[in-house]
Amino acid sequence: MEEWRGMPVVKAIAEDVTARMEVLAKKDIVPTLAVVRVGEREDDLSYERGLTKRFDSVGAKVVVKVLPVDVSEEELARVITECNEDKDIHGILLFRPLPKHINEKAVTELVSARKDVDCMTLTNFAHTFAQDGQGHEPCTAQAVMEMLKFYGYDLTGKKAVVIGRSMVVGKPLSMMLQKKNATVTMCHTKTVDVAEVCRDADIICAAAGVPKMVTSDYMSEGQVIIDVGINVVDGALCGDVDYEAAKEKAAYATPVPGGVGTVTTSVLLLHTVKSAEEV
Repeated sequence: MEEWRGMPVVKAIAEDVTARMEVLAKKDIVPTLAVVRVGEREDDLSYERGLTKRFDSVGAKVVVKVLPVDVSEEELARVITECNEDKDIHGILLFRPLPKHINEKAVTELVSARKDVDCMTLTNFAHTFAQDGQGHEPCTAQAVMEMLKFYGYDLTGKKAVVIGRSMVVGKPLSMMLQKKNATVTMCHTKTVDVAEVCRDADIICAAAGVPKMVTSDYMSEGQVIIDVGINVVDGALCGDVDYEAAKEKAAYATPVPGGVGTVTTSVLLLHTVKSAEEV
């Protein structure tokens, strides 16, 4: 089995971004992301540290707007509106879930579609499902596509199974795979015999959020297995795929950690640069 790691993809995106930022620098534009964070959730802080490091590595900027857990919906809306109107901010990332006293849907929809670099708004979801080349696609779903492109996997005519139907990964990823001429089957909690469906696939994209659910019984010789899951079991990270089983059967597979998740913040950077170019 050949392991598809995320870091070579990250380096390729960084090279592309650096060249594009040199053009922007001549216009005195520095791609800048505003992170709007409510509270101090550890997973938010961890992701914030990772994306800040990734942006810093190429000279892009991250501005963090921290609000207390008891912030009013009106105050949060004001901060988002300020970010929308600030010409020096090109992307907005609002950490979710938000506290229960805030109408998350209403607040999210306040984000400018151009600055919505993580596809939170219905406008960008519509572009993603239409696959019309406009707007920003969900970062994790695009990270999967970036890996397939980097490693030269031609999806044309391939049978792809996506496990999971979330709006963050499963549903948009299925549309993106179809755009590349794959025949896509989506599996979920109501699918009868998911393992049988998966065994017939050329490529499996596991995004169910269930640790190591994709066992040897789901696999066939020579498959591509993309693991989008990030789970913590006994203090250690693991994916939705039994990676030891994948080593025995798959032709190519992505590890956790070190796979798709590594690429996600690079896609966020890519989207922020794209937004800066559209100013």
